[in-house]
Amino acid sequence: MTAPDGRITASQNEVRVLRALNRFGWLPTKSLGALLWQPWLRKPVGEPDMRPLMPSTSARLMAQRTLRRLYLAHQVLRARAPDGSLVYALAEAGARRLVQLGVPAVSGKDLVRRFSSAQFRHRSIANDVALASIVAGFRVSTEREIAVGKWLGGEQGIADKKPDVLLQADGRVWWVEVEKSRRRASDRAKLHTFLNAVHEDANRADGPVLLDGLHWARVIFICTPAFRLRLVRELEKSGWSAELLKRLIIFVDDTYHFTDIAFQ
Repeated sequence: MTAPDGRITASQNEVRVLRALNRFGWLPTKSLGALLWQPWLRKPVGEPDMRPLMPSTSARLMAQRTLRRLYLAHQVLRARAPDGSLVYALAEAGARRLVQLGVPAVSGKDLVRRFSSAQFRHRSIANDVALASIVAGFRVSTEREIAVGKWLGGEQGIADKKPDVLLQADGRVWWVEVEKSRRRASDRAKLHTFLNAVHEDANRADGPVLLDGLHWARVIFICTPAFRLRLVRELEKSGWSAELLKRLIIFVDDTYHFTDIAFQ
């Protein structure tokens, strides 16, 4: 069997990186390595695992080499993130390259021009959840795709709300929210209204109507312990039973730090 031409392989790797940046908005080297240089499962083998993926040494090296070529070709931009890391986004030339291949794309320059530490932490966690779920075989809508309406709920959202990440598999939907402990009263009220709508829709005798023929799996909160305790207390006060909470909601409060984007 003839070995693939190295230039063809390099070009394919560049396109894969550009497509990933188009889907996620921006990513650091380690995330691109973890996403693109390991095999993806064709379908999930269980429930979503919210733990982040780390790239192998060779995967990180391949990502670095590919990003360097793209940066020198002015097809990606790079910026220093609040935690000191470098993140990459599509440049105009990179977006044009994708468009020429039939992939709708725009530059990510506005995404990396400025962002607060809180925005960076939030997007980093959402991206890590999304890329790990892609590798695990789920159909994923990233936070960037959801923000621009390229997901199940479109521009309007579902029950007047949008998730941070949406996972699909076997006709079921996992709605992922990345949350800190502090929320305005209006935000909490909106969240409660949404969760009550999910509960009602998931228990319709004739099947759910909010998900265009799909079924609710769980609402997953990537959060702090303080957020979990507060939300559970509020939902129980409004009439939710412990059984109902367990059936519809998962809390992941021991995996991510919200202060420095370091993992435990």
